[in-house]
Amino acid sequence: MARSEGDTWDLASSVGSTATGVAASRALATKQPDPLITDPYADALVKAVGLEHCIRLADGELCVEGDQMLDRQRMCEQIAVRTRFFDDFFSHAGEAGIRQAVILASGLDTRAYRLAWPAGTVVYEIDQPEVIEFKTRTLAGLGAEPTADRRAVAVDLRDDWPAALRDNGFDPSAPTAWIAEGLLIYLPADAQDRLFDHITALSAPGSRLATEHMDMSSMPEEWSKKVSDWSKRVGSDVDLMDLFYSGDRNTARDYLGGHGWKVTIQSTREAYAGHGFEYPEDLAELAGDSGYLSAVLK
Repeated sequence: MARSEGDTWDLASSVGSTATGVAASRALATKQPDPLITDPYADALVKAVGLEHCIRLADGELCVEGDQMLDRQRMCEQIAVRTRFFDDFFSHAGEAGIRQAVILASGLDTRAYRLAWPAGTVVYEIDQPEVIEFKTRTLAGLGAEPTADRRAVAVDLRDDWPAALRDNGFDPSAPTAWIAEGLLIYLPADAQDRLFDHITALSAPGSRLATEHMDMSSMPEEWSKKVSDWSKRVGSDVDLMDLFYSGDRNTARDYLGGHGWKVTIQSTREAYAGHGFEYPEDLAELAGDSGYLSAVLK
């Protein structure tokens, strides 16, 4: 079902199901020999949501050796590179003395529970109330304890989330590390710009931001077809292309660069190479100008 104004979801429907799918990929990667990433909670969270195709993905039952989209090694390398980029971003921010972090559209992100945060760090997680409640309750049932001062902010990003963040103790005068992982493509163009405006207004100098770099105008048409085909082949009743907002938009690089942020782009090829992986050429052609963005507020 295509997106509509004011639509809502849980972790088994619409945009929420994509968070479960990403967690399933992390669970699969965690189970591999000598894994690059370890998410000890991903598998249990996916199974608690109960989406059959996500459970099968987490268990490796949907892997097809040699397949462009479903090959086990390819899937595990892709999610490992992505996860490590954002893990390392927070680690480096902590080493630089930042003690305030915000995870936007946190979904089934477990970094507040699995990363080694410096003492005194406050981690804010923002997502829809039902998503926040489910993850908090499920992890508590597993006996998981946050490794930082975790503060869950149950609010839709289309509402006044800056006010909700401040109401939970957020300090705009302190440098902050922000991540928007797997989020921008699910926002209309104006909402993406508005998100960055809010982040900038809430950020003290020295704050940091990380997100994916994706220039949708450079994506080949084949990419859309592959995404839709992947949804069908794994057995999902959600066509991912119905959830994306297409059309002209500012790239995060250009918009943030014009609003006081010093932006750095790491290409996907560079990110793979940094972990000793070879980026498959067929995926490189499919992904176009893609990678990972980090920025520092000047």
